[in-house]
Amino acid sequence: MSEYPINKGIGRTAEFKGLKAQYLFIFAGGLLAVFVVFVIMYMAGLASWIYIGFGVAAASVLVWQTFTLNARYGEYGLMKAGAARTRPRYLINRRRVTRLFQRKEES
Repeated sequence: MSEYPINKGIGRTAEFKGLKAQYLFIFAGGLLAVFVVFVIMYMAGLASWIYIGFGVAAASVLVWQTFTLNARYGEYGLMKAGAARTRPRYLINRRRVTRLFQRKEES
């Protein structure tokens, strides 16, 4: 029987076949979604070559994209890239410059 090590130590992130951290969830969730769509297409009565072709193509693209993201961004890079997109590029202050240097009066 094959043995698949999932975690390589205490305090380290989960890794399976090179996929680390959040990429495992993207991979598993994507395969589950492809399977659900495959079953829906089967139950809808489409021609078998359509849903089999869709399943193979979608699963292949999912595997390829997941491993590409894992190689490009690494363990935490995808979260850093998402945070960088939500951060504003510059701040706008529309107050007069003299008002910025005035003290606030306490009430």
